[in-house]
Amino acid sequence: MKMYLAGEWTAADERCEVRAPYSGELVDEVPEASTEQVEQALIAAVEAAQSMRRLSAHERCQILHRAADLCDQRVDDLARTVTLEEGKPLSEAKGEVSRMPDLLRLCAYEGTQIRGETLPLDAQAGAEGKFGYTVREPCGVVVAITPFNYPALLVAHKIGPALATGNAVILKPAGQTPLSALKITEIFYEAGLPTNGLQCLTGPGKRIGAQLCADARVRKISFTGSVPVGEQITRVAGVKKLSLELGANCPMIVLPDADVEKVSEATVLGGYANAGQVCISTQRVLVHQQVYADFLDAFTPKVAAIKTGDPLEEGTRLSALISQQDAERVVAWVDQARESGARVVTGGQREGAVVEPTIVADVDPSQKISCEELFGPAVAVTPVESVEHAIHLTNDSQYGLGAGIFTQDITAAMRFAREAECGNVMINWTPLWRADLMPYGGYKNSGVGKEGPRYAVQEMTEVKTIVMHGLE
Repeated sequence: MKMYLAGEWTAADERCEVRAPYSGELVDEVPEASTEQVEQALIAAVEAAQSMRRLSAHERCQILHRAADLCDQRVDDLARTVTLEEGKPLSEAKGEVSRMPDLLRLCAYEGTQIRGETLPLDAQAGAEGKFGYTVREPCGVVVAITPFNYPALLVAHKIGPALATGNAVILKPAGQTPLSALKITEIFYEAGLPTNGLQCLTGPGKRIGAQLCADARVRKISFTGSVPVGEQITRVAGVKKLSLELGANCPMIVLPDADVEKVSEATVLGGYANAGQVCISTQRVLVHQQVYADFLDAFTPKVAAIKTGDPLEEGTRLSALISQQDAERVVAWVDQARESGARVVTGGQREGAVVEPTIVADVDPSQKISCEELFGPAVAVTPVESVEHAIHLTNDSQYGLGAGIFTQDITAAMRFAREAECGNVMINWTPLWRADLMPYGGYKNSGVGKEGPRYAVQEMTEVKTIVMHGLE
């Protein structure tokens, strides 16, 4: 496939391979954008920002609706592309892609609802006879940098609100998973997007992303990825608006009155979807000691029964991580926990890039598998003495994206919801749950800013204040 920049589908002198994580087979090749091509894209985006700004909200809305309809028609093709380049089971890929059309329609709606306000200027002495109001305007050039784990849905979460509010977008997808983003770019041009309203550059993020983020012509950066890369963006960005959705090690608390069978079923979904490669994956389970053994007894056979294998085969529930290197890291962390006294209850082995679904019990919270971001199909289980102990361990983290609690005690649930230092709290479910319309983002090193169409629209616009004088 070619990348889209400066008004055309373009090749490059260098190319990058896209390989299937499960089989290692070559899926496709994409251009590696040169420094000169990135500059061409920036020049084109500055010009396109003016044409995008001139589109009415109605026109932008219609483009997004047409794009949503095209996504509806191409669910199977997009899902297969996601599976081939990212490695998740086809059923999960279809679930991901199927969320895109309604998400884009919601972005279209929110783009038509941008409002300002009148200002009560005469509340200040000397401001009588003045009339003030605010309007929201597009930022201009937006750089959207997306991760590998949801290569279609997270593209939509960034470009949907940006285009709905009249910005010009330069999209830089993850180097491992550029194909979905390129197909989505094609869809938007079929839907009637003005030339260069969306450009898609492929190649290594370390060079291309750094060049884009440091450029003064870019007014807004929306990034999802690791903490180290997020920190690097803040160092090079200069004076810009930033939305950074970074790492996590989400906890889930199980209190004595919880239905252990229900909890174990939910944790299978929350801990192993997309091979654990989800920011809000259930990574650490903090179980009250009264039901600790019961939880492990209910949880273990369900995890052991998860079918691994080829992501294109029907019935596969867990497949490859994005790379063999990541699989090796996950197993190394499991082994480190075992050497420190934890028990590997099930799993713990790998074949190529596939890691067996793993449970590690009796985990010391200071172990990497608990205190850092694992991004793999292993769940760390730790006993706790009380809800106070669970809250302490929840907050004893550099991250604060999501958390969950299972209990029938409404007082305990609300106390946890108030005191958990994170952006999303699930009561009687795992941290892994997201409605696309809700505000989504974290505290601490989990990032800054919010996604979700209504909230992203705020992030993708600027407030202008206008005051009329001489009305006495």
